[in-house]
Amino acid sequence: MKKRLITSALPYVNNIPHLGNLTQVLSADVFARFCRQYGYETLYICGTDEYGTATETKALEEGLSPQELCDRYFKVHADIYSWFGIGFDHFGRTSKPVQTEIVQRLFLKVDEAGFIRERTIEQLFCEKDRRFLADRYVFGGCPHCGSADARGDQCESCGTLMEPVELVKPRCGICGEAPVLRETRHLYLDLPKLRPHLEEWMREVSGFWTNNAVRMTEGWIREGLKERAITRDLQWGIPVPKDGFRDKVFYVWFDAPIGYISITADLTEDWERWWRSPGDTELFQFVGKDNIPFHTIVFPSTQIASGERWTMLRHMSSTEYLNYEDGKFSKSKGVGVFGNDCMDTGIPAEVWRFYLFFHRPENSDYQFTWSDFQEKVNGELIGNLGNFVNRILSFVWRFFAGKLPSGAVDEPVWEEVRKFELQIGDKLNRAEIRGAFRDIFSLCDLGNRVFQAGEPWRTRVEKPREAELLLRTLCFLVRDLAILVKPYMPRVGQKIARWLGLASDSWDVLGSVEGRLEIFEPAILFDRLEDARISELRELFRGAQTGRENVAGSSDAEHGDMGSKKPEGPDGVEHEGGGNASSAGRHDFADIDLRAAKILGVELHPNADKLYVVSLDDGSGSLRTICSGLVDCYRPEELLGKTIVLAYNLKSAKLRGIRSEGMLLAAEDERKNLEVLMPRANPGDRVFLEGSLEAAPPAKKISIDRFFQTRIRVEGGELYVESRRLWLAGKPLRTSRVLQGRVG
Repeated sequence: MKKRLITSALPYVNNIPHLGNLTQVLSADVFARFCRQYGYETLYICGTDEYGTATETKALEEGLSPQELCDRYFKVHADIYSWFGIGFDHFGRTSKPVQTEIVQRLFLKVDEAGFIRERTIEQLFCEKDRRFLADRYVFGGCPHCGSADARGDQCESCGTLMEPVELVKPRCGICGEAPVLRETRHLYLDLPKLRPHLEEWMREVSGFWTNNAVRMTEGWIREGLKERAITRDLQWGIPVPKDGFRDKVFYVWFDAPIGYISITADLTEDWERWWRSPGDTELFQFVGKDNIPFHTIVFPSTQIASGERWTMLRHMSSTEYLNYEDGKFSKSKGVGVFGNDCMDTGIPAEVWRFYLFFHRPENSDYQFTWSDFQEKVNGELIGNLGNFVNRILSFVWRFFAGKLPSGAVDEPVWEEVRKFELQIGDKLNRAEIRGAFRDIFSLCDLGNRVFQAGEPWRTRVEKPREAELLLRTLCFLVRDLAILVKPYMPRVGQKIARWLGLASDSWDVLGSVEGRLEIFEPAILFDRLEDARISELRELFRGAQTGRENVAGSSDAEHGDMGSKKPEGPDGVEHEGGGNASSAGRHDFADIDLRAAKILGVELHPNADKLYVVSLDDGSGSLRTICSGLVDCYRPEELLGKTIVLAYNLKSAKLRGIRSEGMLLAAEDERKNLEVLMPRANPGDRVFLEGSLEAAPPAKKISIDRFFQTRIRVEGGELYVESRRLWLAGKPLRTSRVLQGRVG
């Protein structure tokens, strides 16, 4: 059998993946797990896409270097995927040196072959920010569908790819100002020249492509391929190794797909065995529909243009969009349920996996709703699969002491089971994830009907041989279900396998009916989702999500916004009235309320190793609770009784099941030394800017994102916002150990 090389689209590093994004990595995980069980030599590669404008701009907003930002968010991604049980062979990063090496070498090969063109173009330039604007950081009206918030590289509403100069009334995604056109020189991949070679390759591809991949790729070719820019005027990216262009970096969509190769090389020195071995290796790629052309046209064209021998795309599994309630998930606008939110709901990862596979949007967009989530979990996952497994195993455990003698099975029933199992295997070999999954539930339905019709509660007394035949057949079906569901819900498959003492989960075991069956005491697989809980979750996640939780997870910056937000601009920064951004608001201290508070109690968080649950006297007369990530930096006794500075008017956030109502402030220097601010003040004393009148405290709560837009820094042991010091209790607010650094 040929080796199977599997990739899922590299998630962009500085966004938390939402349910729609998770569909791709989860789908590839199912396929990789199936391939391993089936006996294929399998490699599943993914990682974070770390270069480009979005990272550079986000780092600027947060006062970090791009590398620091990537380090922080990489851990967020890794933690979410680990919680979901995704079994990558390697989850890497495109900022590794090996990526630079492979991208630059591949570019030089393509350039030597004559497939690179130089062009002088007019590009949008923001005079306020003094920078050329990359496509994704220009916003405006879509000339095709009329959407008011189309991005400069692609309209999310209609999916049309475009150039930013095509936008109607373009605006800078950083500051909101109208940009101007300026000349600049860039390099382009000559897709028109490559078209005959690409079409020849496509005629030879014999794999399975989903319908939307075929339609979109054919549409691109039918409309005529255009030269595609591969360089950008940025600092954060892979430098272009060509004279005249060494001040530029590669466009993220040129270098990101090459990341599949470099991440493999980061895993093993034998990477060419996978990527330069097309004769015995099949490449399966899992993407969303917005990524299709880059995987079916741009990346293959680059490989072809190099003139080298490459393992190239054979099977393309691409989905439509998963929407949220009455709109689309949006990273930039923060709409919908995100991976870290799933972790905080208390609903197990296997339940989320079930729903995303059961409604994987393969042929059309699908809309996630909480009511449908509840209905499918209670009806299919619990009422069908969970009910069947529990009723069979519990019956055998109770009435047969967990043991059934060897013997025959019900042949007509088993023949029907085998038809389903062979069909499921065929579909999974073609990466038909949803179809195979639903067939598994059809098998459960068959088992439930057979059990009900056989009435073993009656026949075990009146016709014990008949009851044994029925239960033996159904126990073998439960065993096979443990194998079948494992790629989709690995922990559920493992649990069922333990109850049956199953030694192997190999696909070869399916259908065998030999030997005795011994059942260990089973338990309930899943808890029902009750109406009250679903209503609570619907309310919790109905608004914008960007500020719900500070995704960095470092120090005490683990807070968020559970409620609605002011309208956002395309950069995710809150703006009054939903209009253009103003840089003045980024340094505005007026809507931030900092107060002294005394620590009355410190306990370890029951669900998070890195968090303390801290009880505070904030001067209000009521006890306040916050969660703080100081476990690695302070012992409880070092905090107890101390006065700290509290971000008093942050919106509350539930962190691993405990609601946190604020954030204590700490200073950090370049060496990562951390110091919690511990002033001499009374609980409730407020912090003011030097020279400011003691105005009334702000009336509204703010998100964590809004808080960090105001840069608080330490210079010479004193705290500053811009050029003004912060004062508390009649004197400047000071540190004792961290004398230069940032405050968060």
